[in-house]
Amino acid sequence: LREASDAAIIVVTARGEEADRVLALDEGADDYLVKPFGLAELLARIRAVLRRGQRLGGGTEVLRHGPLTVDLRTRKVTVSGTEVALTPKEFAILECLAADPGRLVSRQEIVERAWDEHWYGPTKVLDVHLAALRRKLGDPALIETVYGHGFRLADRPAEPAAERAERPAASP
Repeated sequence: LREASDAAIIVVTARGEEADRVLALDEGADDYLVKPFGLAELLARIRAVLRRGQRLGGGTEVLRHGPLTVDLRTRKVTVSGTEVALTPKEFAILECLAADPGRLVSRQEIVERAWDEHWYGPTKVLDVHLAALRRKLGDPALIETVYGHGFRLADRPAEPAAERAERPAASP
């Protein structure tokens, strides 16, 4: 199938052995899902594969959201034109959120995309990386926490502090 088409391929099977997963991925599958699974996980994996396909297939390689710019090709991030140095994990988390600003992304989806779908450690490690990412971006409100559900980029990014400081105060 891969030789004849560039279509997204997700293998859905009851065979969960590592050798089976490796073989399918090496043969061209984009993802591998072992039964049983929930509908929400299947839909999240479909969205992830389609996003990857859009980027690789000539889709946008630069994600913009207000003052935030994420260049997927060069892996550079800027806020209001100033480059921000991020660790690989911070970049992966931001890429996950910036791919669809405003969309709620679950903790599990972020961990699966930034680490690995087989990550079995505590997801609290995500909180540490998010705190560092918020600090580096200079606006903690840019990444919203939706308690019990996940995270998203704010619908309307806050105005950078430097721009707020330069604007004269409104008179009463």
